Formats: sequence, structure tokens, C-alpha cells
Amino acid sequence: MTFTRKTVLGMFGAAALGCMTALPALAQDVTLRMHQFLPDQANVPKLVLYPWADRIEAASNGRIKIERYGSMQLGGSPPELMDQAIDGVADIVWTVVGYTPGRYPTTEVLELPFMMTDARAMSSAYWQMFEKYMKDGEFKDVKILGTWVHGPGMLHSKDPVTKPGDMEGLKIRGGSRLVNELLKELGATPVGLPVPGIPEALSKGVIDGTTIPWEVTGSLKVPELVKNHTEFEGAALYTLGFVLAMNKDRYDSLDPELQKIIDDNSGLEFSILAGGTQADSDGPSRQAAVDAGNNIITVSGDDVQAWKDASQPIYDGWIADMETKGIDGQALIDEARALMDAYGQ
Repeated sequence: MTFTRKTVLGMFGAAALGCMTALPALAQDVTLRMHQFLPDQANVPKLVLYPWADRIEAASNGRIKIERYGSMQLGGSPPELMDQAIDGVADIVWTVVGYTPGRYPTTEVLELPFMMTDARAMSSAYWQMFEKYMKDGEFKDVKILGTWVHGPGMLHSKDPVTKPGDMEGLKIRGGSRLVNELLKELGATPVGLPVPGIPEALSKGVIDGTTIPWEVTGSLKVPELVKNHTEFEGAALYTLGFVLAMNKDRYDSLDPELQKIIDDNSGLEFSILAGGTQADSDGPSRQAAVDAGNNIITVSGDDVQAWKDASQPIYDGWIADMETKGIDGQALIDEARALMDAYGQ
């Protein structure tokens, strides 16, 4: 084969170009894929998950890159996210623990009716109880990076709901096993449905209303689909628990320096920040419903007690159910309340 000067120069040029193209890849040690069920513009990815990913990337000087996939872009459904983290379909997932009913029973203590008054306090209690009870038990198959709850859970409905009797016969979307049990106890027909399915279900009349916090209503256009919103003074009707979970083998494969960067940006303080950020996002979303002229119903004073009385069977049933699993449910309730009371002291 005869090499002309032009051929040799071309070969060197191509090699140089190849090296230049390879440099960014060499500078990037790790690429992690984050998967979650909300659209990118929703508050949780926009204000919690993606800023967290930005901090990881910055602290690692670009050695870690986190690809962000919203709206289940990697496939599957929201209830499958935990298994995707375990199986390595995604490296990191954010999900509602209650999307897999009964799988993480200890976390349900945080979902009981009228338990939560402050998202930061409950997110703090959640992390502490995770480390004590769940880390090496229910969540042993994943690396948990954060545990938190949203702001006050409430009702959004086509017809006004002011008292428990108004729930009779309504088809209401619930986000977890305990929320669905509560809806049933109140006389409604619970419809299990992940958050992304709410708009279509409301618009087609599959459901008459939904349980979600204020902060997610904007991205789902709920105030355009229903005109009545029932909130509660004091403790929330309910709340849901979230986890940010990482594939354990993927985490273990990182060098200690990169593990430390992830650990430094995760844990108790991050969990409190995440829960607080979600709760703080309730205000603007609520105001949007007010500006739209919607009907905001606030259950207050003695009227709250009727709802609490109606929800008592949920406590009794949950404690009995935990007993069958060898778990002291009442002790968990007492501990969660004590940890929330101690928050900030």
C-alpha cells in the first residue's frame, strides 16, 4: 500500500480529531441515570431533584454526570420505579413508597391520617426512623439517599366537600394503601392511580376528585378540572412518603471520593430540605386556584374532629396489621410523634 503525504496527513488529522472527541468522555468518570414520574417542569424535579443533581455534578468537578429522565421516559410505570433501582434499569429513582402497597410497612406510620403538621419535622422523623428501622430491613436492597414527605395532603373535587358525609359515593383517587383505606372509611370509592393519570381520569369522569397536595396541582392542571378544594386547619388529612433511591451495586462501584460526594449531599439535611421545599411550593399553587376563582374550603375548629373520629378505624386497623408482621405499630406512632415534636428544639 502506498502512503502519499496527503494520506499520512489525513490519517494524523483523523487521529487528532478522534482524540479531541474522546477528551470529554475521558474527563467524565461516571454517568448516572435518574428516573422519575413527573414532567421536568413540575416542582419536585425543578426545585428538588435536578438542583440536587446539579450539586453532585459541581462538587465532583464534572466527574459525575447525572442524566435526568422525567415522565417515565425510561419505560415502565411509577410503581415499578423501586424495582428499576434494584435491578439497575435506572441508577437513581425518585418515587412514592406507597405505590407498592405493603412492601414497606414501617413507612406507613408517616401516612396515617392527621399525623403530619409540618413537612420538615416529619421528613426529619422519617430519616431518623429509616436509619433505625428500615435501612437494613425493608430497604436493604437499595442505597437510600433521601426520605421525605410532601406538604399537607387534601381533597380536590368537582363538588364541594365540607364534612365526612359529603364523601359518600364519590370516586376519589388515592395515592397509597392507607389513603385508599381512609377514603373507603369516609364512604368514598377509592381509585388507586399514580399522579400522572389524574388529569385524564378527571377529564373523563373516571374520578370525581383526587387527593394530592397543593404543590403538584399546577403541573397537573387540577384547578382547571375541578373547582373545589378542601384543606384542613392543623394536622393534614394525610401525607405520602417519598424516597430517592440508588442502585446499591452502582453506588458500591464508585470510588470512595465520589461516594463521599453523594453522601455529603444526601441524608438527614437533604431530606428536610426536600420536604420543606415541596411544602413551600404549596403557597403559589394555592394562590393560582384562588386567582382562578375556585372554591377553597378550610375545615377548622370543632369541624376537624368529625374527620378525625371517622379516621380512627385506620389507626386501629393499621396497628393490628403491623402486629401480624411482628411490628409494634403503636410504638412507631409514638416515636414518630416524639421525633416531630422534638424537631427544631
